[in-house]
Amino acid sequence: MAITDWPPEERPREKLLKRGAEALSDAELLAIFLRTGVPGKTAVDLARDLLTRFGCLRALLDADCKVFCEAPGLGIAKFTQLQATTEMARRHLAEILKRGEALTSAGDTRRYLSTRLRDYPYEVFACLFLDTRHRVIEFEELFRGTIDGASVHPREVLRRALAHNAAAVILAHNHPSGIAEPSRADRHITERLTDALALVDVRVLDHLVVGDGEVVSFAERGWL
Repeated sequence: MAITDWPPEERPREKLLKRGAEALSDAELLAIFLRTGVPGKTAVDLARDLLTRFGCLRALLDADCKVFCEAPGLGIAKFTQLQATTEMARRHLAEILKRGEALTSAGDTRRYLSTRLRDYPYEVFACLFLDTRHRVIEFEELFRGTIDGASVHPREVLRRALAHNAAAVILAHNHPSGIAEPSRADRHITERLTDALALVDVRVLDHLVVGDGEVVSFAERGWL
């Protein structure tokens, strides 16, 4: 049965317009992107097959051109269109936290930092530097490590905070394992950084640990 023969409330496009994109499943969102199916399959059927083939939506989005184009119903045109779409999404998040803008949404901050850090195969430690009104000054990736950890030097974080004349910082790092639960070492370095930055009146607002689909906040845990 063609999608046009489905009840209106079950069609992906109509569902999105009525209830918002967040109400759609991964397959429904992908079906809207695909626009059409293949002989014998609707766009939703094709989307489900593709998600099964790749394992998840993220794996499909991260696939290289060769692997992507080998899948039924896809090709170079869809690949370039998808790359452009995902890059627009990244730039949209970056503009939300652009220089000079005040942080107004914890959710936007988490999504931005997750997008920047979650796909690295090694640990990356970063800082979001803010002024006295919590407006963004700069985002910097300061340390990179192996898959097991990154060596974080409080003196360097302090130097960069002073260079930006920051009044506050949000710390962030990823866990390549995909598990966002903070380790003892994470808590220890956060305490050291908080103490060091306090000496120059720079406040640590949060430390976010980025996993695969999850972000853990030290502030929400009551650890700051």
